Amino acid sequence: MKTLLKRTLLVSAFAVQALAASAAHAFDVGIVAFQMSSETHARVANAAAEAARAKGWTVTQLNAEGSLPKLAEQLDTLVNKKVDAIVIAMGKPVETDAQLQAAKEKGIPVVGVMSGASPHMLFDVEVNEYATGAQSVLYLLGKMGYQGNILSARFDGNSGTRIRGKMLDAVLTENTAVKDLAKFSMARTQSWRDDVRNGMQALFLRHQGQFKGVWASFDGQAYVIDDLLQSQGMKKGDITLVSVDGGPETYRRIADPNSLITATMMIPFEQLGASAIDSIDRIVVKKEPKEKVASGPYLFMDSVLVDASNVQKFLQPAAK
Repeated sequence: MKTLLKRTLLVSAFAVQALAASAAHAFDVGIVAFQMSSETHARVANAAAEAARAKGWTVTQLNAEGSLPKLAEQLDTLVNKKVDAIVIAMGKPVETDAQLQAAKEKGIPVVGVMSGASPHMLFDVEVNEYATGAQSVLYLLGKMGYQGNILSARFDGNSGTRIRGKMLDAVLTENTAVKDLAKFSMARTQSWRDDVRNGMQALFLRHQGQFKGVWASFDGQAYVIDDLLQSQGMKKGDITLVSVDGGPETYRRIADPNSLITATMMIPFEQLGASAIDSIDRIVVKKEPKEKVASGPYLFMDSVLVDASNVQKFLQPAAK
């Protein structure tokens, strides 16, 4: 009887130890944002971190501060740490191919958000940038009556904004009554606001009175452009200013009678970040087949046009 009791106690003790060991290892996810000073990068990364913590996961959140070497270094750190999964907000799959390959070889699943595809990642969660870019341009041209000149602010350093710029060019080839007088390409990611301010100021001075619209590849550029145009005495309706991203500040400006921002294509950044975590939970934790979550290298979500006709609907949540 005593022997049976001892065995029972030993089995119970081992069971408790096993449970304790299992509980001690919470699922560990690394979340890297390319540049947290960019509102959209921060929105994705913070939403992903919040969703992960809500599941009881351990979160290692990093900021590459717009530096490719730092991004690569941080990915190396997460791979060497052997985290259970990695989420990259606005990453650079081509430039960090070696790090992504190392993660795959060590069995660490990686999900990108608005980063572009990689054979070493599960997939990238994003909106369809081709459709989003085209719709933003067509809205701008529609407000201009499909004739007149525009100026454009671009950024080729990110796959999403680069695609939007290419869609601008594609639409213009079929609408030859509209001409892009001059394009500014943002280069310095770490001081991008000054870069945009200086570059667009030069274009405005050179082409004063010659353009009816301005297209910006993302809302942050549009804020700088809006402030510049307002400082020059321009008022809402003088030109059409359209961009892409969406967010409380953009909606405020669309509703503001003094702002020149006319519309934006709203990208649901918080939903993208949360979806990346949900996808990892389904595939890695719950062992669902990847094909049930995404059938290819992208998991698409919808973007929405926001202008004066519907901006109040988007302002309401921010006002609560």
